[in-house]
Amino acid sequence: MSPDGTAVKFLLDNLCVKLGFCLPMDEQIRLCASPPTSVDSFTDAVFAAEGMDPHADKHLRELVRQQVLRTFRHG
Repeated sequence: MSPDGTAVKFLLDNLCVKLGFCLPMDEQIRLCASPPTSVDSFTDAVFAAEGMDPHADKHLRELVRQQVLRTFRHG
């Protein structure tokens, strides 16, 4: 089950502050309105929205994935 729009907005704000993934507003709106339904697909969507290859930096991907996972568990 994917998180609701409020949880997604909180996640995106955290990703911006903690990891520098400050997505354009139109991408934030899109992800809040229709969030991907799995942790990995959401993580990939964040990288895509940032214009990055989600598999280029495994460490960075895991940092983002852990933030997403926490939101999916609690959101």
